[in-house]
Amino acid sequence: MTDSRLHAPAVARNREPIVEILRGFLPAKGVVLEIASGSGEHVAHFAGAFPGLTFQPSDPDPAARASIDAWTAASGLPNIKPAVALDAARPPWPLSWADAILCINMIHISPWAATEGLFHQAYELLQPGAPLYVYGAFLRAGVETAESNLAFDGWLRGQNAEWGLRDLDAVTAVARENEFSAPKVIEMPANNLSLIFRRI
Repeated sequence: MTDSRLHAPAVARNREPIVEILRGFLPAKGVVLEIASGSGEHVAHFAGAFPGLTFQPSDPDPAARASIDAWTAASGLPNIKPAVALDAARPPWPLSWADAILCINMIHISPWAATEGLFHQAYELLQPGAPLYVYGAFLRAGVETAESNLAFDGWLRGQNAEWGLRDLDAVTAVARENEFSAPKVIEMPANNLSLIFRRI
């Protein structure tokens, strides 16, 4: 029997720092939608850290969804739902509500339409005050960009002209247009940021 689990090396490095941030704002109970769950390693780790929450992973890629479900099965945890097909850039989404939304390392490896869709659809699913958490590398006005991030940006754009590190002000503008607060910005390891938006 083949193992469908994919492995993302960055997960082992960032999952615990992310959990510490999530502890500060996730509700004690409810449904957490993860956008672009990728390999599924994050959601399996988060479900273990937050047993009172139900996690709904998603991804547009069938191979990723197979990996997510394989990691879920391997974890033995009861609070992860089967992965659903969801493309942030293409509404409608296959859910009608969520208590929180997580989006980790998607914005820089997707077209800008995915960022616009993320905030537009998140507004439809979340109640006022509910959080939308975004994690990744960003460009910031007045803040020198690390050489590693500049190299990463060049590599991304070489893979796909529609990819690349996004300007934080541009992301915040899209959030504002869709009735989200300005983000709480938290510095993370390896020149990444945690952004906590709130539905207004």
